[in-house]
Amino acid sequence: MPVDSLAFNYLRVTMTFDDLNLNTALWTALDDLGYTHPTTIQHKVFPIAMSGKDVCGIAQTGTGKTIAYLLPCLKQWKFDKNKDPQILIMVPTRELVAQVVETIKELTKYMSLIVTGVYGGVNINTQAIELEKGVDITVATPGRFFDLAMNGAFKTKMIKKLVVDEMDEMLNLGFRTQLKNIMDMLPAKRQNLLFSATITEDVEALLDTYFNDPVSVEAAPTGTPLENILQTRYDVVNFYTKANLLEYLLKEDQTMTKVLVFVATKKLADLLYEELSLRFPDQVGVIHSNKEQNHRFNTVKQFKEGNYRFIIATDIVARGIDIAEVTHVINFDTPDVPENYIHRIGRTGRFDKKGIAITFTTEKELPNIEAIESLMKYQIPVIAIPENLIISTELTEDESPKVYIKIPDFKIKKKDEAGPAFHEKSAKNLKRNVKVSRKEAMMKKYGKPIKKGGKK
Repeated sequence: MPVDSLAFNYLRVTMTFDDLNLNTALWTALDDLGYTHPTTIQHKVFPIAMSGKDVCGIAQTGTGKTIAYLLPCLKQWKFDKNKDPQILIMVPTRELVAQVVETIKELTKYMSLIVTGVYGGVNINTQAIELEKGVDITVATPGRFFDLAMNGAFKTKMIKKLVVDEMDEMLNLGFRTQLKNIMDMLPAKRQNLLFSATITEDVEALLDTYFNDPVSVEAAPTGTPLENILQTRYDVVNFYTKANLLEYLLKEDQTMTKVLVFVATKKLADLLYEELSLRFPDQVGVIHSNKEQNHRFNTVKQFKEGNYRFIIATDIVARGIDIAEVTHVINFDTPDVPENYIHRIGRTGRFDKKGIAITFTTEKELPNIEAIESLMKYQIPVIAIPENLIISTELTEDESPKVYIKIPDFKIKKKDEAGPAFHEKSAKNLKRNVKVSRKEAMMKKYGKPIKKGGKK
């Protein structure tokens, strides 16, 4: 390890939250939570944000970036009689809204501050009433915040700080227009704090337009495999063999106590849940965007409390689940977007704790693995399939070979090209409407004209 890295790690271990010059209320709350040493992103961001400069933080999931932007915002917050929010925090998912609100409440345990979270999928009028009562910090998804602002539930003129968390994910979810509209309606004089795992061209375009010379703060280079995560993978032939392998690992490895299983689609999530809920009754939950909000929140709650040993999830909630002490991340399907692999495995190995990430890869998914390894500049070790694993021959609908039937190329004649339906009738069967006079009829019948007799 280079000398600079050794010095930096020493600084990270020896530095405490006392060194950040926090107020008593924040320091006591952190002490209650058991936090003593700031993470890399936390102690790097704090002095820059306190100076009032715009910040662009580059950090993967699990690096403590939520507290990194909350500490300076809360340290500089001042009571105001105005009922409109002073701080706006934008996040991509409902789950992340709930998580950030919970973290704020924990950090402001000894402060008189009101925080409200708003997101879609629930009654907008109820949320409007809550905002109208008065709020200091609003945590929101872009679509619902914009709708509430346009409906006049609050005014944006008092917002002094804008935090945009998971910017790249919000753009992937199609929130570009709402984000631009929201930033256009906010006061020009404000501080902007942006956090993203990846800095894409789209993210840079928004930075250039709406931020004022942001200072870039990098906790770890994008794509670098996290040091605390042991990565391995298996080459597997199909879906049902993957399900057998997952069952085998869960039964054989008793350290897999809190496991996140990521799949590619909602359909596969439900299919895998059907398989594993029979093999592990009352130990598994499933969560994706088609599930009702209460179901999603309850599933995460059961997982956090240890009632579920593992949950099955799609990528859309990969960044919306903030759960401590996830022991393992299983990539049941190899993600086709390399950055999503980083986001997935970042759910384990958090805050200097060790984690394990295991990936199942079919032959069709090998190009995805190559792209992931190219991004990380790291080759994931392959583990041999257990000898007694049942290799299934059953295939899903998507895995089954497609049968193509060749349809003869019949030329359909146009209407004006079509011929008669039947042969012409014989001459004697032809009927013609010909008007014949009586004189002609008598001539044809008698061979001579028949005249009427004279009058007597």
